[in-house]
Amino acid sequence: MANTTVPEVFATEAAEATVEVDAGAGKHVEPMLWGLAPYQWVSISMLVLLLFAFFGAKVHKTIAGGLDGKIAAIKQQLDEAKQLRAEAEALRKEYADKIAGAEKDAEAMLENAQHEADAILEKAEADSKAMVERRKRMAEDKIAAAEREAVEDVRNRAALAATSASRKLIAEKHDAEADKALADKVIAGI
Repeated sequence: MANTTVPEVFATEAAEATVEVDAGAGKHVEPMLWGLAPYQWVSISMLVLLLFAFFGAKVHKTIAGGLDGKIAAIKQQLDEAKQLRAEAEALRKEYADKIAGAEKDAEAMLENAQHEADAILEKAEADSKAMVERRKRMAEDKIAAAEREAVEDVRNRAALAATSASRKLIAEKHDAEADKALADKVIAGI
């Protein structure tokens, strides 16, 4: 019985389709796919296309937004790099200027030190000449003082020797009577 119903169903549909085609010259049977008419398939396909367009635009906007964000981040990094480079260039120039200034300062210091050393050398030479002159004068003064002392010592010794010799001579040649006569003579001369 199962076999008889399936062919009968197909036979019935085929008969109806045939009948409708034969019976009605004005009536047309629409083709169907999975029970849907062509206008329904067009509506479904349009709905699918609209959904693709809608979600595709959202995905496109999301992708474009992500790319724009990446581009903005890269631009920001480039700007920061440019700023860092400018700062580095400024620091390099500043240090180059400082090095040049330091070299000039070092040259000036060296020149100043040379002038000071020359001045100290000249002063030392002048001081040494003055000290030699002073010591020479001191030596000459000491020699002159020693000469004076020697002359005075010689005079003192000569006077002492003369006194001693006179005393001896007087003691030998004068006696008490000669002293009395000499004393009378000196008193008379006063």
